[in-house]
Amino acid sequence: MVPKPPPREGQMGFLFIPPYRIQGVSVAGEEAVVHVPELDLAFDVGLCPRPVLTAGTVCLSHAHMDHVAALPYWFSQRNFQKLGTGRVLCHPRLVKPLEAMMATWVDLERQKTPHEIVGLEPGVDFQIRPNVFVRGIEVSHSAPSLGFVVLERRSKLKDEFHGLPQDRLRDLKAAGTEITRMMEIPLIAYTGDTEMGPFLLRDEFVNAQIVITECTFFDPEHRDRAKVGKHLHVEDIRNLIQTWKAPNIVVVHVSRRTNMSYARERLMEAAGEHAERVHLLMDHRTNRQRYERQSAADAAAHGASSSAETPQSPQS
Repeated sequence: MVPKPPPREGQMGFLFIPPYRIQGVSVAGEEAVVHVPELDLAFDVGLCPRPVLTAGTVCLSHAHMDHVAALPYWFSQRNFQKLGTGRVLCHPRLVKPLEAMMATWVDLERQKTPHEIVGLEPGVDFQIRPNVFVRGIEVSHSAPSLGFVVLERRSKLKDEFHGLPQDRLRDLKAAGTEITRMMEIPLIAYTGDTEMGPFLLRDEFVNAQIVITECTFFDPEHRDRAKVGKHLHVEDIRNLIQTWKAPNIVVVHVSRRTNMSYARERLMEAAGEHAERVHLLMDHRTNRQRYERQSAADAAAHGASSSAETPQSPQS
């Protein structure tokens, strides 16, 4: 009898939330990686699909195997494909163990893979681009863990100087007057694996434009299991949605034991009137339908624009 071929490899989840692509694979206990190409970074690297190699920075929430297993491979492949030395930002308590892990690979491979491991103290910012920073936020899980927020800093004219002519503003600035103030805009926040806590109600999470949050348990009877494992339950998401202002909340880390349609049903019930704000990264069918609507709307908009720009034929 001819055996069946192996199952297809897991498909990456994908959401386009302008201007960002949120893509990756996140299955509780198995593999977790969330890639944002526009920011050149990934959150966790329990798996390394080829597109993730282009991320120059990995924000590692914690060192459970399903979140960190692909880190040596990611370092190695970036070097092999001449993409530059990869950098990982992690909890300070993880630096020595991760360095030891990479040292072990030297003995195994008989070569040293270039890598950069940065311990990020909670509350400290790390610059990844001009005016763009990553801030670590300590969360509560069964291992040392960080959540992350990507912040953009913008200089804005102070209110009292609005309406003044440019030459007057130049004179004030030349005289040493501070005419601008620095604003922090949370672009994307990532909870990592965590239980509920006040750290999720910080301004960075409340005001983020996109929040990527774990939710591992959906069954009403699994509240205690969530507490024991220090994970979020869908009832926690119900409460957080009321506080987080993000127009888009991406839910990751659903267990394979949870049927996706059941997870969607429970999540939409918890979200209530906010249901359109909430997306499951691994809900391929729903996300594909959403993307098709986006593509159709984009094509219609560009078609209308092209028609408006096309000169009309002169009438005889």
